[in-house]
Amino acid sequence: MSPIITLTTDFGLQDPYVGMMKGAILSVHPAAVIVDITHHIEPQAVVQAAHVIHSAYSFFPAGTIHVAVVDPGVGSGRALLALAADGHIFLAPDNGTLTAVMAAATITACVRIENRCYFRPVISRTFHGRDILAPVAGHLAGGLSLFELGPSVPLEKAVVLNLNKARIRNEQEIEGTIRDIDRFGNLLTNIDGETLSAFMNHRPKQDISVEIGRIVLTGLQGCYQDVPTGQAAALMGSNGCLEIALNQGNAARRFNAKIGDMVRVSFPP
Repeated sequence: MSPIITLTTDFGLQDPYVGMMKGAILSVHPAAVIVDITHHIEPQAVVQAAHVIHSAYSFFPAGTIHVAVVDPGVGSGRALLALAADGHIFLAPDNGTLTAVMAAATITACVRIENRCYFRPVISRTFHGRDILAPVAGHLAGGLSLFELGPSVPLEKAVVLNLNKARIRNEQEIEGTIRDIDRFGNLLTNIDGETLSAFMNHRPKQDISVEIGRIVLTGLQGCYQDVPTGQAAALMGSNGCLEIALNQGNAARRFNAKIGDMVRVSFPP
C-alpha cells in the first residue's frame, strides 16, 4: 500500500489551491493516499499550524508523509525542510511550523529541499506548496530517499518558534493561553495534562478554578454533558490539554475570547 500523504494548510476550501496540490501529488504518484488534516488554519498562523501538526501526526501510521503549507514567507529566501521523526516524514517551510514536532519527537534526519529534479518544471514564487512540496511528497511516497532532496541541516539551524508553554507560577497558580479555537467555539489551551496533574498534586478537582478574562469556572468536568445546556465547563479535551467549552454553545463567542488570551488555573489558598 502506498504511504499516506496528509495536508495541512491555511488555504480554506473556497479556492482551487487544495485541489491543485492534490493534482500535483497524483501527477507524480497516482496511487497516493491523500488525507486532509485541515485547510482552515487561520491565514499565516504558523503557531496554530505547529500545534495542529503536532497534535495530529501520531494518529497516522509510521511512514506517513505530512505536508504543511502555512507560508507567509513564500517566494523569499526562507528554506523548505524535510524532517524524519518518529517514523514519519514532515515537509514544511522553515518558518517554525515544525517547532512542536521537533521538541517532542525523535529526529533522525533533517534536510533542506533543494533538488529541482523533484519539483514541477515551472515554479511559481507564490505557490511552493503546489510546485515544490506536493511533487516532492509524491516522489517520497514512491520510494525516493529523503537524502536525495538536498543537504542535511543541523537542527539548531532550523527556525524555532516560542510556543509559550504553560507554566506553574507557584503552588497556587498555573498560567497558560488559548492556543486554538475549534469550529464549535471550544477554547483549547496550552495547559497539558502532565502540567495540570503536577500542579494538582492529588488535590480535589472540584476545588480548582479556571479563569479567562472576568469569567471564573469552578471544578474540572469530565465531559460537556456534566453541566447543563448553555453552561460553561473546564475539562480535559481530546487533545490532552485543558479546554473551556459551552455545552451545546460557543464559548469563544460567549466570552469574546481569541487565540493568545490568558488562562489561569488556581486553587484557593
